[in-house]
Amino acid sequence: MPNIKSQIKRVKTNEKRRLLNMSFKSSMRTAIKRVEQAVQNNDLEGAKEAYRLACKKLDKAVAKGIQHKNFAARQKSRLAKKINALANNIA
Repeated sequence: MPNIKSQIKRVKTNEKRRLLNMSFKSSMRTAIKRVEQAVQNNDLEGAKEAYRLACKKLDKAVAKGIQHKNFAARQKSRLAKKINALANNIA
């Protein structure tokens, strides 16, 4: 444990940020799983709606510096492929 006052404060703020980041990452992963679940259940409209929310969360994670931009791009691409495949199978 640090003795310097500024470092004590830094430890506190780091812990707060870590908890916020963990919470946000969890909600982001849940949004991604909802898209995959909707695709698996052949629910095209539900998948599209969940995809919009997942994209929003991924973009926000990149803006906050929680995830790398390539990670978000890869996830969005992967989910879009699944939704497009589902749309082609239904049509």
